[in-house]
Amino acid sequence: MASSPRTAPPKAIDPRGPRFNQAVLATVLLVAFVANRPWAVPVLAGCLLAGVVGGPRFGPFLAFYAAVIKPRLAPPGELEDPRPPRFAATVGTVVLAASTVAFVAGNVDVGWALALIVAVLAGLAATSGMCVGCEIYLLVARRRGISVPRHTAGP
Repeated sequence: MASSPRTAPPKAIDPRGPRFNQAVLATVLLVAFVANRPWAVPVLAGCLLAGVVGGPRFGPFLAFYAAVIKPRLAPPGELEDPRPPRFAATVGTVVLAASTVAFVAGNVDVGWALALIVAVLAGLAATSGMCVGCEIYLLVARRRGISVPRHTAGP
């Protein structure tokens, strides 16, 4: 859903939730690759899709973070706009769906190549905070005149 410059931004989120989601995604994809378990790719695509469509309450790893991990942590030092991580998760979902199609079509090499691209980018975001999909969203949003704050003060 696009936002116009006059629309208030959505409620800011704890950036540690998406980073946890990315860490789980990268880890499971890498383990699936090493163990040659391509069935994990559509499962993870479904997990990402659930979070993209239904929000964090429906993404299993995001919901786990919110229910089990976040209550044990101090409040975050800063919050972030949810639109960039949601866009990145959408792109990840599309690439994992394409990976799934490649597996079903019998092109295992392409399937793993696509899945590993997602794993590397998710791992980069989880470990460094550098989310390529988020940066693409911010670039496009700014070019369209949409104001997207990178971070805001924590709660």
